[in-house]
Amino acid sequence: MKVILLERIRKLGQMGETVTVKDGFARNYLLPQGKALRANEKNQAHFDAQRAELEARNLELKGEATKVGEKIADETFVAIRQAGDTGQLYGSVSSRDIADTICENGIQIDRNQILLNRPIKVLGVHEVLVSLHPEVEVKVNINVARTEEEAERQARGEDVTLDVADDEEEDVLSAEDVFEEGAEPTEEDASEEGEEASAEAPAEEEDKDA
Repeated sequence: MKVILLERIRKLGQMGETVTVKDGFARNYLLPQGKALRANEKNQAHFDAQRAELEARNLELKGEATKVGEKIADETFVAIRQAGDTGQLYGSVSSRDIADTICENGIQIDRNQILLNRPIKVLGVHEVLVSLHPEVEVKVNINVARTEEEAERQARGEDVTLDVADDEEEDVLSAEDVFEEGAEPTEEDASEEGEEASAEAPAEEEDKDA
């Protein structure tokens, strides 16, 4: 389907351009959201008559989006989730979750404004793009952690999943310490003790003969 864009659409075109899109994308998103008109002579004439007004409105919205962008650009938002020792989440952090987290901090964001290719499924600090306006996009950081303490550590650049490897290494070292203190004989020790016993046996017999 050919449509006339009423605003800039990411990876599609600028306001006023006529582009071809899939029917479903047009019917389910562009047309009902007021972002485009069906491309025909009547709608083209309507757009041309309203263009100056649309451009003025677009500049107003862009200005408002820019102000919001200045508040959240490069900011970090924390999302607390349960996860395994390797950092894999029990679930995921979706676009809706990110929008809700940002809203909790006093900034109204819709989940459709979160440009996330796939849900976040591991711990860590993830960079996410937010579209505040067709011409205003900013990056924010989503700090996914199991606790507030871990979130603070991740913010400092620490890898909290290394704790598991450290604990395992300590367990191995502890086992080695116990083994040394217990003086548990090795095969080599047993062999040496056998040789010593054999050497002592003739000496004892000689003492008896004397």
